[in-house]
Amino acid sequence: MTHSVVVEDLAVRRGRQQVLEGVTFALEPGEVVGLLGPSGCGKTTLMRALVGVQRGVTGTVRVLGTDAGTASLRTRVGYVTQAPAVYPDLSVEENLRYFGDVLGAGPGRVAVVLEQVALADRAGQLVRTLSGGQRARVSLATALLLTPDLLVLDEPTVGLDPVLRRDLWALFRRLAAEGATVVVSSHVMDEAVRCDRLLLLREGRLVADDSPSGLLRSTGSSDVEHAFLTIAEAQPAGTP
Repeated sequence: MTHSVVVEDLAVRRGRQQVLEGVTFALEPGEVVGLLGPSGCGKTTLMRALVGVQRGVTGTVRVLGTDAGTASLRTRVGYVTQAPAVYPDLSVEENLRYFGDVLGAGPGRVAVVLEQVALADRAGQLVRTLSGGQRARVSLATALLLTPDLLVLDEPTVGLDPVLRRDLWALFRRLAAEGATVVVSSHVMDEAVRCDRLLLLREGRLVADDSPSGLLRSTGSSDVEHAFLTIAEAQPAGTP
């Protein structure tokens, strides 16, 4: 199987701070990959490197057979940041129609993605009047307009109620079943069991790359949080 993402010896320095160091992994089409770790461990920086918008990168980051950030990837990679990147004074549907026109999405895609993110009943509502979780789903909808081959999601379930979290994870699984690679960052360890594979970061280093069941077996743990603590405690302390 051809890798959808190949990262080799990735490092990122910001001023005097080494944010990532020696990160190496490869991802496959059809995987839901959890990127887990505490706040400040480098998750967002790694995701920005995958999308090709991170400065100060050394090493190799290849996405869908080409260098991350290449212009040809703009219609094949979807990225949802923690802060919703939509226009507050437009309605939900107006936002999606605008981004659909910019991206060249098909005429029926707006209705499809509104259903996917459970916002069809809010289509005419101004984004500024939505809750934080609803605005985050509008951002997710814009990323789905072109059915991306790689979907990178930075903590997409923060602030959502359990039913919406469940529904979004079901959506991620459907997208993966259709062949996309879905990378989801979280600091909530109980979401890990929903993933096919886990990348655990600590202080800018990749300390584990395994399936949830494999991680539990290798550490003798009963849950992912305990497994992470077991691995973290075995690592040298200090910033990379």
